[in-house]
Amino acid sequence: MKIALMDSGIGLLAAAAAVRGLRPDADLVLSSDPASMPWGPRTPQDVTERALAVARAAAAHRPDALIVACNTASVHALPALRAELEPALPVVGTVPAIKPAAAGGGPVAIWATPATTGSPYQRGLIEDFAAHADVTEVPCPGLADAVQHADEAAIGRAVSAAAALTPPGVVDIVLGCTHYELVAERIRTAVRRPGHPDATLHGSAQAVAAQALRRIGAGPAPSAEPSGTLTVLLGGHVAGLPVPALAYAEGLLLRPVSPAL
Repeated sequence: MKIALMDSGIGLLAAAAAVRGLRPDADLVLSSDPASMPWGPRTPQDVTERALAVARAAAAHRPDALIVACNTASVHALPALRAELEPALPVVGTVPAIKPAAAGGGPVAIWATPATTGSPYQRGLIEDFAAHADVTEVPCPGLADAVQHADEAAIGRAVSAAAALTPPGVVDIVLGCTHYELVAERIRTAVRRPGHPDATLHGSAQAVAAQALRRIGAGPAPSAEPSGTLTVLLGGHVAGLPVPALAYAEGLLLRPVSPAL
C-alpha cells in the first residue's frame, strides 16, 4: 500500500511516523512546499490553491490515500481537495484533538497559530466539543516557523511565551498545529508546574494515521516487514528529507528507508 501526506512543511513528519509505526510495510509519499510557508496568514483562496498544487504532486504518485497533515489546509482546502480527488483517492483531514482533550472535563489549553486562535473554526470546535470545559486559547506566534527550520533558540522563545499564557491548572493541551507535535516534550516540560501533575498533550497524528488505514480497508500491522519506501516531494520535485527534518525523532525514524539518503 502507499500512503501520501501533504503539508506546507515538515509538520507532516508526525503523521508519517505514525503511519510508519502502524504499517512499516507501507510506501510513503511526503509532499510539501516549504518555500510558501507560512500558510496561516494567507487568504483561504491562496491556501486552497497551494494545497491543491501540493496534493496534485502527491496524487501523481498514485497513492491509496492522502492525509492532509496540516490544520490550516484542512480548515480552508479540504472541501476542494475532496471535490477534486475523491472518490478515486480518499482524503483524510486533520482536526485539532479538542474532543478527546475536553472529555475529562478539566481545564484545557489549545495551542495554535495566531491565525487559528480565536477563529470561527476553532470557536466552533470548542462550542461543539468543549462547551462544558474551561478552555484557554493560546496563540503561538513563530512556533511553526521555528520548528520548520529547527531553530532551537526560536523554538525555546516561542514555547516559553506560550507556556506563560497557559494557566497553571491546565491538565490537557491540544496541539493545534501539526508542527507542534515535533516538539511535544519541550512543550510538556515548559508547562510543568511544581505541585501539579504533568499535562496530557493531544495531537492528531495517531488518529489521522489510523483513519487513513480504515479508509482503504487496511488494519494496523506494526510487526510487518519494514519494507516501505519513502518519496519526498518539495514543491512538486523529488528530493531528500529536508535537513531540519533530521533534528526530530520522527524525521530520523523515516531516514533509513529514504532512497535519497
